[in-house]
Amino acid sequence: MIAETGWSQPKVAAAVVRVAAEVGASELFSTTRSHIAMWISGTRPTGRAPLILCETLSRRLQRPVTLAEIGLSVSTPDADPASEWRVDTLTALVDLGRSDMDLGRRQLLAGAAYSIGGLVLPGQQWWDDAPERARSRPATTSRRIGIGEVNAVREMTEFFSKRDQRHGGMDGRTALCRYIHDDVARYLGGVFTSEETRCSLFAAASEAVYVAGWMSFDASEHEAARRYFTLALKLAAEADEAPLAGHILRAMAHQAIDLGHPGAGVRLAAASVDRKRYTLATPRERALLGVVQARSLATDGQRREAIAALLRAEDDLAAAGPGDEDPQRVWFFQRASLAHETARTLWTLGDLEGALREFHNSVVTRKAEAFSRTHAVTLGYMGTVQAKQGNVEAACHTWAQALDAMEGVQSGRAREAVVNMRRVLSPFRNRGINVVAEIDERAKAVLKRVA
Repeated sequence: MIAETGWSQPKVAAAVVRVAAEVGASELFSTTRSHIAMWISGTRPTGRAPLILCETLSRRLQRPVTLAEIGLSVSTPDADPASEWRVDTLTALVDLGRSDMDLGRRQLLAGAAYSIGGLVLPGQQWWDDAPERARSRPATTSRRIGIGEVNAVREMTEFFSKRDQRHGGMDGRTALCRYIHDDVARYLGGVFTSEETRCSLFAAASEAVYVAGWMSFDASEHEAARRYFTLALKLAAEADEAPLAGHILRAMAHQAIDLGHPGAGVRLAAASVDRKRYTLATPRERALLGVVQARSLATDGQRREAIAALLRAEDDLAAAGPGDEDPQRVWFFQRASLAHETARTLWTLGDLEGALREFHNSVVTRKAEAFSRTHAVTLGYMGTVQAKQGNVEAACHTWAQALDAMEGVQSGRAREAVVNMRRVLSPFRNRGINVVAEIDERAKAVLKRVA
């Protein structure tokens, strides 16, 4: 496995030390070439070393590397406690919440590299056992939990989800994370009035944690987002909510694709539509899962499969009707959203005309005032496609609308769109083109405002 990296043993050792520093594994700071040589020759690494080594190899090879691939079982006693999937869900929730509340730990988490190794999903037995694990967990408080607490979590999640669409993930994320840490964790540790109530509360908590993950993703805090998504997935499994698990896996696939990991994106997207995650979902949610799977396939070079997934997503959304009992989490997914993701898929496939058409459809069908962040990002992409077609003036006109839409938006993805504007305009910057100079100055001003 190490041979695949093309690295020498000293380079592997240096990379292990870098990853160890990010996660605070001080016992590995002195890793040397000799340690690597011993591991290769069969000496079993101890403590957190196996997981750090997996993560190091995953980053180099741009795909998840499992413990089994490096000759270590997932049941290795030293490695097992550190596995995210084996850490108790409520313990993980409290710990992640503390990281967000403590400034030093939050800065460390915000700066941590995105863990490709963390994208390895557990086996089927883990999913099958999840509801029973939750049922058998002892209560940590005597508070009785009923439908009132479930509704409270749902209302707060809806508020922050809609705020995210308007103002971006940088705005308000800390408040949601504090609510999850202070209130939701307490509810999850309470005494439930019924098994139905327990499942409902765990599902509501999962959606709240998922929104925190999505806001972290939008804020470009990618490792924090991955950890929130993983935690949300664990809660969904303990709620026995297959479509909700599919929804979260779809978000994880979206993030992996955006960060340039097509193989991981394909695997996560395939998991999002696996069995009950797709069959029990409403047509609207199926369309959302399907269009992200289409983009994952496109980034992986699977053109025919990507087009087929797009057509299926179109059919699913067409089947959605006003009488469907859609979950609140898909409130945002309308025709404009499908057009946006379709455009990104066609762009990836090299169909710029088709991408431009779908971006335009997205822009004209969206209620811009309720989706300022997404509207700005769509316009940013649309302008880039126009520029790639050689129509710089049209691109500048579109980007002017994007910059208008960014008023009051605090979003890492919106910021990336502005950085890209300036990058694309760079060859034209000193040619005396007034519209280019105007957009470039406006873009610089927005970059100063968006943190």
